[in-house]
Amino acid sequence: MLSVSDLPALNAALNATSGILLVFGYVFIRQKRVDAHKLCMVGAFFTSVIFLISYLIYHWHVGSKPFSGSGWVRPVYFSILISHVVLAAAIVPMALVTLWRAWKEDFDRHKRIARWTLPMWLYVSITGVMVYIMLYQVSY
Repeated sequence: MLSVSDLPALNAALNATSGILLVFGYVFIRQKRVDAHKLCMVGAFFTSVIFLISYLIYHWHVGSKPFSGSGWVRPVYFSILISHVVLAAAIVPMALVTLWRAWKEDFDRHKRIARWTLPMWLYVSITGVMVYIMLYQVSY
């Protein structure tokens, strides 16, 4: 059974999984493997939903964890964190619109927004793992 202290590692794993699914989904659509693309993108979405639930539960119980690094790593961490948070907030409606357009088979409009959604979502997934490593795994 997971405890609240296990959730940051789970969240990083969920972010990584979402990122991997996004990459595979992109590769599949480039190969015209539409069904595999759909599975990956829906999987990335649900993985991100589970992440968000876990993230909220963790921060409800623990609050925020201060960054302990100093020197040059501090502005690097906060640059990554700020860009991650801003794009994570933006990606929620973008992902919903992108998925909705695919669901409605409005593929021209789906492709137009997906070109922006995919790289932003992938960036959020990767930087989520980076924030976890910098906050919980590296000693300064």
